[in-house]
Amino acid sequence: MNDKPEKKSISVEGLPAAVGPYRQAVEYGGLIYTSAQLPIDPVTNELIPGDIAAQTKKAMENLRALLEGCGSSMAKILHCRVYITDMAAFPTVNAVYGSFFEGIEPPARVCVEVSGLAKNADIEIEAVAYR
Repeated sequence: MNDKPEKKSISVEGLPAAVGPYRQAVEYGGLIYTSAQLPIDPVTNELIPGDIAAQTKKAMENLRALLEGCGSSMAKILHCRVYITDMAAFPTVNAVYGSFFEGIEPPARVCVEVSGLAKNADIEIEAVAYR
């Protein structure tokens, strides 16, 4: 008998298509590891126009939709990684990001500045959550 958990690839309808050879999320042992979410409109599959506030909001909306499609939620996030292309945007990113955790305990998080992101986005957000 095999007591090891199985790795399960997860795809959720209605979210932006992957921009590379990866899955939207993987579940293992009751934990859901999401691929980083870009601020992409799931209808057009294009980066949304707008400033860092608009991009942060869209990336978080995509993350929330992915988690809910996996049977999880924002309240079940254990850890987030936020990648931004300009640390000067941190206060704005922080305010928008924080609004998604109003009334619930926010997760552990790291936010780092990177030199570039896919599709020339200004932000990308990934999470580890439980079901």
